[in-house]
Amino acid sequence: MQRGKCADSENVSAEESEGERFERRERSCARLMRKPRRRSEPKLIKPYTPQGMRAYLALAIAGFRRYATYRQATLAAAVTNTVFGFLRCAILFAVVDAGTGIVAGYDAPRLATFVWVGQGLIGVVLIWAPTDFADRIRTGDVVTDLLRPVDPIWQQLAVDLGRAAHAVFTRFVAPIAVGALFYPLHAPERPATYVLFVAALVMATLVCFGCRFLVNAAAYWLMDARGPQVAWTITSGFLGGLYFPLWFFPDAAAVALMLATPFPSIIQLPLDVLVERGSLGEQLAMLLVQASWVVMILALCRLVQRRGEIKLVVQGG
Repeated sequence: MQRGKCADSENVSAEESEGERFERRERSCARLMRKPRRRSEPKLIKPYTPQGMRAYLALAIAGFRRYATYRQATLAAAVTNTVFGFLRCAILFAVVDAGTGIVAGYDAPRLATFVWVGQGLIGVVLIWAPTDFADRIRTGDVVTDLLRPVDPIWQQLAVDLGRAAHAVFTRFVAPIAVGALFYPLHAPERPATYVLFVAALVMATLVCFGCRFLVNAAAYWLMDARGPQVAWTITSGFLGGLYFPLWFFPDAAAVALMLATPFPSIIQLPLDVLVERGSLGEQLAMLLVQASWVVMILALCRLVQRRGEIKLVVQGG
């Protein structure tokens, strides 16, 4: 009898312990359903830390070396830009010859400088860029980028700055050297202009990178960014001052474009700084406009990237 009572008490305690464990599991499941567990994310390397500086410098050097391997493509691009420089000079010089010799504040040497330096800027800022990022979003390979301990925006920016540094020594110098052989170019009269132009060139590269990133990031929602890319190619050249100076428009329209759109900060404003169209104060105002667009474009890139990561849908998975 005592053994039977002991066995019954052991069964009751076992049943109670099973019930308690079951209740604990239910409470745990309920808590998990109320508060979902956050997705584990890699710890990103900050660009302002010594480790981050070394990492992003290595990415910039890799971007330089990557484009340095395509010698034939670089030569073909430089030749193409040079040929179109002659065509643009012929058209714009016809406009000058038909007038009083100065059109919208540009005389012949300033206009020639505008054309030939503009042809060199095409390769530095890279208006017509490849669609690598959009293709990685479409195929789902961008997931690999998101798992790396580097920010995808800073990663692409570092690589793009390395590419731009390579373009300065190749695609930028070649058209200017050829243009100087056939046309009188404007030499800046103020020494500060050279420093201001370098700053304007860097900010133009940053603005163009941000615009290209946004165009490619449209693939997060469209899965095919060819439409935005075509629109970007047409709009950036026409409203950026690549085909003709924006000051050929009425002054109010030109100023509105420079303040309301980022396109003039890519081509028009750096060239106006170089040809000294205006006083030193006006040059500084142009740099201020560029700096404002740099901040706004990069902030918008950050917002779009965060939204895109939420929207991301990998095809086939």
